Amino acid sequence: MKTSDIRPYTHKVQYYETDKMQVTHHSNYLRFLEEARIDFLDQIGWGYAKMEEEGIISPVLALSCDYRHTTTFPDVLTIQVTIEKLTAVRLVLGYTVRCGEKIACTATTTHCFIKNGSPLILQKEMPDFYRDLRALCA
Repeated sequence: MKTSDIRPYTHKVQYYETDKMQVTHHSNYLRFLEEARIDFLDQIGWGYAKMEEEGIISPVLALSCDYRHTTTFPDVLTIQVTIEKLTAVRLVLGYTVRCGEKIACTATTTHCFIKNGSPLILQKEMPDFYRDLRALCA
């Protein structure tokens, strides 16, 4: 699979996701990123359900989000996920959230992979997953 094969994730802003000023509350973007990340992993054949069946979890170690343009109900957001960095034990994903042609925010999340309470060395313990991720690195 190539990076160009990955479809952006789409999210329609719901009324309850807005604040008193009718602007999408900033905390909701974290949920949107998670939705997009799950969709990204599903698209490449390594969804959370598949990993969890094998006893693997992937916690968020760090998050950075830069808000650039407000969104409101009922805007439709598209979220493009890319691999920013891949090491033996960490994965950094980049996100571009758009509302039409405007960039609403950019973000990154950093993840590790854990099985039975211990970090996994992806290249060694999940070589197919590591290979698939490496093929998509920016």
